[in-house]
Amino acid sequence: MRISDRLARIKPSATLAVNAKAQELKAQGREIVSLAVGQPDFGTPPHVCDAAKQALDEGFTRYTPVPGIPELREAVAGYYDRFYGAKAEGANTIISNGGKQVLYNLLMALINPGDEVLIPSPYWVSYPAMVQLAEGVSVFVPTTPDQHFLVSVDDLEQLRTDRTRVLILNSPSNPTGCCYTQAQLDDIAAWARQHDVFIISDEVYDRLVYDPATPASLSKLWEAHPESIAIVGALSKSFCMTGWRVGYALAHEELVKAMVRIQGQSTSNINSVTQKAALAALSGSWDILDDMKKAFVRRRDMAYDIIVNGWGATCPKPDGAFYLFPVLKQFYTPETPDSASMCTRILEQAGVALVPGSAFGDDDCIRFSYAVDDDVLRSALDKVGKVLTGK
Repeated sequence: MRISDRLARIKPSATLAVNAKAQELKAQGREIVSLAVGQPDFGTPPHVCDAAKQALDEGFTRYTPVPGIPELREAVAGYYDRFYGAKAEGANTIISNGGKQVLYNLLMALINPGDEVLIPSPYWVSYPAMVQLAEGVSVFVPTTPDQHFLVSVDDLEQLRTDRTRVLILNSPSNPTGCCYTQAQLDDIAAWARQHDVFIISDEVYDRLVYDPATPASLSKLWEAHPESIAIVGALSKSFCMTGWRVGYALAHEELVKAMVRIQGQSTSNINSVTQKAALAALSGSWDILDDMKKAFVRRRDMAYDIIVNGWGATCPKPDGAFYLFPVLKQFYTPETPDSASMCTRILEQAGVALVPGSAFGDDDCIRFSYAVDDDVLRSALDKVGKVLTGK
């Protein structure tokens, strides 16, 4: 059997590799705690589950329009009006199988072979692979902890060429949790328009931003310049719906039509019942966010104190999401010379699963998720600290 050449260039998922090793140790009877998981530990709100049950009871189990049922598309448009004052129509939205399919659809619709895509590094693990599958070229824009892993216009301009077509921004960031301010986003958007660079703004974590920071979005600028920006959102994090697989885009109507053509030949509509649940989420109470944000701030502060003051590691304090991305290079040894081998060592010796920074483009760091119970988090960090510092 011959497998296509394009897949030979795609690296296996580092997160899946960590999970496989963790499952192997669990099968041996080891107690394993995962700080690698990218999902909240809260349950999906009851009113969302009730909407799904009602959809089943009413037999809402048939095909729907490829881009989603009209009332859900209108609800997505209404979301950006409610939170950011951006006016849009349902025709400016598409509902996909999680934010991941939205991103894939966008890149397939926007990129021609050889086009360059600027990706600030560290980055979410799937961006480069998606660019490769679209036959584009990833151009990584390095950042440092001193800049809170955020790019500036000067950073972007240094790597812009006449082949640059797209910039992917992610705020709050996975893996760092760091956020751009609205002013920073506006400056980058002005630069991008000046140089005809299309922005894909990945705002999947936009509701998980912690005081004194405030949520920032390019959706208002999208309203003024819909031909140059697309917004990616999802309910996975804000409504604890990771397994429901529902994401969406806000984009120019013509770009939405192009994405519909792609989705129509791949998955067609997303799960019909999920769409009714998503409609209930967007239209109903958002109270779940209050409890989640309080818990995440408490866990962030505890984990940050242990990592920075206990271990002496460098780590920007995140303003959003539920990740910390400390620099742990100082703990590497000849036997564990990089983030992947260090994660393996921590998993084997401490029973804690983490994701190596190399998966995100920065081998000096390791990603920690604090989307777990407080006591579990503290215990896991204590175990990791003993591996790193011997204390």
